[in-house]
Amino acid sequence: MTPAKVLITGSGLYTPANAIDNDALVASYNAWVDAENARHREAIETGERDALAHSSSEFIVKASGIHSRYVLDAEGILDPERMRPKLDERDNDSPGIQCEMALAASHEALAAAGVEAADIDLVIVACSNLERPYPAVAVELQRALGTGGYAFDMNVACSSATFAIDNAANAIRSGGVRRALLVNPEVCSAHLNFRDRDSHFIFGDACTALVLESGQVAKAETRFEVLGTRLVTQFSNAIRNNAGFLNRVTDADPQAADKLFVQEGRRVFKEVCPMVAQLIRDHLESLDIAPGTLSRLWLHQANRHMNDLIARRVLGQEPAPDQAPIILDRYANTSSAGSIIAFHLHHQDLEPGATGVVCSFGAGYSAGCVVIRRD
Repeated sequence: MTPAKVLITGSGLYTPANAIDNDALVASYNAWVDAENARHREAIETGERDALAHSSSEFIVKASGIHSRYVLDAEGILDPERMRPKLDERDNDSPGIQCEMALAASHEALAAAGVEAADIDLVIVACSNLERPYPAVAVELQRALGTGGYAFDMNVACSSATFAIDNAANAIRSGGVRRALLVNPEVCSAHLNFRDRDSHFIFGDACTALVLESGQVAKAETRFEVLGTRLVTQFSNAIRNNAGFLNRVTDADPQAADKLFVQEGRRVFKEVCPMVAQLIRDHLESLDIAPGTLSRLWLHQANRHMNDLIARRVLGQEPAPDQAPIILDRYANTSSAGSIIAFHLHHQDLEPGATGVVCSFGAGYSAGCVVIRRD
């Protein structure tokens, strides 16, 4: 029996209403720095403590290529006394924050695919941080949408979306699932240390959604065949977050810096870029696709310099402006949603037969490569 053709038939994007540009973020950070330096002036003057340095918009753009980011709450982040989002706790019978984000992105993806929610057989919510361990956000979304089949959550950090595509594609090829909905509700601002100069600018919030269908049932005019998926993981402490349910029994400080996003940026750059470029090139070779024939690279949107280097190594030349689209300049790093935002905003212009790669990479290390072709 020939496996079913797997198609991406719809995509959706939820963008929060609040945007913070670099200047506003820097003003808040520098106000906090000034207050901290004043509070510890004596220790600084005696050499017992180093003075904290200001951040700047120029530093942020040079380091990352980020100019702005969307967030669920800007007021709490920009308050130098708080410097974290302020989101209200919801009662158990109200839709969760991530479910609410997911609904918006899912409705757009379902509409694009021309699919009713009741026709979905599988829902996967895949993201870096889930608002609770259980019940699964995916099952909550399943109920809110009215989908059939089954649902589950998964977390592979920034590679969650591509790993979810692999799971869904395999389920469709096996014949057990006809249609799948994959959703990536990323509230990255909640795990970001806005008091760390090296990373306070990195993340934003967003939610993406994709509909995958068997070629036997798909009706959408715009669709991309999933030619193959390839995944890789390699353990590293270079990107880490130690928040977890064991914190309370180990008597760890829940407010400690390591309970938020921590990374060794230069080490990540040196170790991840070659790994990802090789993953993509090896995957293309296995499918007998020459890298130079790629029409598009929808790469994980973490850092402009990483994307530029990976694109050059894969293509063997400087990418054309539209060949490796960048969205992190205005969205910042949205973890697993980033490559899907890039796809969502930059795929309609491709002609039938055009090939492209959706690729994610991040903590783990983890990396996922999905090769697709306009059907």
